[in-house]
Amino acid sequence: MAEDDLRDEKPEPPTDDLVTTSHTLRTPDGELAYTATAGRIVVRKEKHTDGTFDGHEPHAEVFLVAYTLDGAEPGTRPVTIAFNGGPGSSSVWLHLGLFGPRRVVMGDAGALTPPPWGLTDNEESLLRHSDLVFVDPVSTGYSRAVEGGKPADFHGYTGDVETIGEVIRLWITRNERWLSPKFLAGESYGTLRAAALAEHLQDRYGMHVNGLMLISSVLDMGTIRFTEGNDRPYPLFLPTYAAIAHHHGLHGDRALADVLADAEDFAAGDYPWALARGNRLPAADLDRVAARLADLTGLDEAYVRRVRLRVEHLRFFRELLRDSGRTVGRIDGRFTGWEADDGGEVPGHDPSIAAITGPYTAAINSHVRTTLGYANDLPYEILTGRVQPWSYKEFEGRAVSVVGKLSAAMRTNPHLRVHVACGYHDGATPYFAAEQVLATLPIPDELRDRIEVRYYEAGHMMYVHEPSRLQQSADLAAFVTAAA
Repeated sequence: MAEDDLRDEKPEPPTDDLVTTSHTLRTPDGELAYTATAGRIVVRKEKHTDGTFDGHEPHAEVFLVAYTLDGAEPGTRPVTIAFNGGPGSSSVWLHLGLFGPRRVVMGDAGALTPPPWGLTDNEESLLRHSDLVFVDPVSTGYSRAVEGGKPADFHGYTGDVETIGEVIRLWITRNERWLSPKFLAGESYGTLRAAALAEHLQDRYGMHVNGLMLISSVLDMGTIRFTEGNDRPYPLFLPTYAAIAHHHGLHGDRALADVLADAEDFAAGDYPWALARGNRLPAADLDRVAARLADLTGLDEAYVRRVRLRVEHLRFFRELLRDSGRTVGRIDGRFTGWEADDGGEVPGHDPSIAAITGPYTAAINSHVRTTLGYANDLPYEILTGRVQPWSYKEFEGRAVSVVGKLSAAMRTNPHLRVHVACGYHDGATPYFAAEQVLATLPIPDELRDRIEVRYYEAGHMMYVHEPSRLQQSADLAAFVTAAA
């Protein structure tokens, strides 16, 4: 073959590489026989040139893992599509931490087990009540843009929603599940994605879902971003600071519920009032607010005054246990770690992320290849920065928010139910911010009982705390059963 012919030869188009295996899971309800399907599906887009349709062009290869109960009736069997957040996170956390038929064994804050860790049957798996599909957004897990494609096309709000929406449509259609009760489950940024998808699936495909599971919810980034001129996050993080201080013994023998009640009262009243007053705040009020803020957060009052009553979250994680040479986790404030020295303003790393990354990485790499029979030499991207910068061009000049998307989805589909799970020690998406957003959703009063909120004495991935995992599994099972 001539050299010119070799140059002109096009690569073979990508194809799905799904692998199917059979398994059983012992649960309190008895033994479940299920089928696992793992691999990458090719997502295509319609291509037009000068108004002429050129066909469907391969766009991305998206990795997913599906678990379906053998012998179930598709028309009545619920299906839950799950993903995590980041942006830049694979679905490994919900997959092997909470929902899936296997779960990670790693211990918990203060009692972590050493490598190489392990996996065990998840007897509380949501598979008991719903089929499960775990989706890795492009550039996470094994998902990639096609050869010659631009990864940046997927690294942004709209590209992400449209791609995941098309994956959902493909899976539902190919598996003949249009008449199944359908649920979306997201964690962290995945909650923002899930809310946007609820509206997108309705508007683009006419697909209505039965419920959303929003775990560690953030629907309005303005509630958690400490940007210049934005005082909203300071009061909304305060109850979480108080919870973390309580966990580390800085509130004596007081009950957590009492500490949180005091923090919430202050965060809803005097604290935002004082911040809004600025230098108009009288000296006596400044003294009172500074003392109260120090008492609730466990920080030194002099420090609270130095930061002008504005305790930024990364600074808090570094400052709280400085005297003992420790930092606390952002994802889960129950975890602690060390820095190279005790002089830094913010932590150099998150000890809670460091604690869980190793166990979950080992588990997913073993599970996919050994148990599910899927082989791929790409690195499975657990939590990657390769998706940055993430594009929010649609929100230029304003906070990133899907409050309008969620409320529109609920008004259009009044049967849509929403479950929100909050960890008291979650320093990334604080529970009080989630409450504030839910309280101001522009929906009719008669739809408000479609929303339920559950709380756990753990952090962002509350299921690493065994009592929380057991309770959360029961709460989600009840939600799916009621909403299906």
